[in-house]
Amino acid sequence: LEGRGIDGWQDSLPVWEAGESVATRSAGKKVLNALAPVVPGLMGGGADLTGNCGVELDGAVAFSRLNRDGRQIHFGVREHAMGSVMNGMAAHGGLIPFGGTFFVFADYMRPPVRLAALSDLRVIYSWTHDSVGVGEDGPTHQPIEHLASLRAMPKLRVIRPADANETAQAWRIAIEKGGPTALVLSRQNLPVLEGTAGNTAVELGAYILRNTKSDPDVVLIGTGSEVSLCVATADQLATEGISARVVSMPCWELFMDQDDDYQRSILGEGIPRVSVEAGSTFGWALWADACVGIDHYGASAPGPELMELFGMTVENVIEHVRIVLN
Repeated sequence: LEGRGIDGWQDSLPVWEAGESVATRSAGKKVLNALAPVVPGLMGGGADLTGNCGVELDGAVAFSRLNRDGRQIHFGVREHAMGSVMNGMAAHGGLIPFGGTFFVFADYMRPPVRLAALSDLRVIYSWTHDSVGVGEDGPTHQPIEHLASLRAMPKLRVIRPADANETAQAWRIAIEKGGPTALVLSRQNLPVLEGTAGNTAVELGAYILRNTKSDPDVVLIGTGSEVSLCVATADQLATEGISARVVSMPCWELFMDQDDDYQRSILGEGIPRVSVEAGSTFGWALWADACVGIDHYGASAPGPELMELFGMTVENVIEHVRIVLN
């Protein structure tokens, strides 16, 4: 009833080795199922997308009018109701409700999300299929403006992990901290990166994933699936004699909570910065001098083809780097 995990529950967080390839939605499911036995208050499900969004509790009994012992809730295709039910559960206390749907459908549940933020309710949203990487479902299912619009909501913690290990840390943060947390996760597989295993710096909102031996020529700031793109870009820039620091910024809100000294230590002073995110560039001028993003609706095609078509490539990031350096 205290709404916490068994002492030491954080030790149950899974860890992935660098080089593995895992969709963060799949990582989210593994984390959830690892934590369910040691965080007994976790209870929730999906809006008819339970398996797709990684919110299925393996072997769990479904909650129903005939069985009040179930931890798995089948909310049905009604995101607004799901968000409202989660708010009621969190307000009651003792429970840590979670709910999943496609990220583009977060708009259907915006009023209860806003109420959760207003009321400082600890609820966890698993919003998956987070970019044009969704692929053939087309622009109706490809989030563009959603990250920017939800980051604008006060007291909502929006976390877009770079890989499976950052996803594990994001779940830890969502459970440990008060207020609502949105986990924005990928459909497609992402490489597990060097330096993310057990890295608690995710709770600081942004951290240096890869540094340079001396002051960098440029700072690349990425979120989610684009952090690995920043790493690949840094590798290519190094062959051209340009040193690039790679910063993973999974959560703006947590980074803004840090003091100026920490922010400067991560982003540097007087060093050109380029942000890379497969979504609207709105708001990124706060952190970056140039922004690589997608400021238009998507299309129906395989995810990798769309990423290339819309400029989520090493070549396009380097072009923006050259602009800020000149």
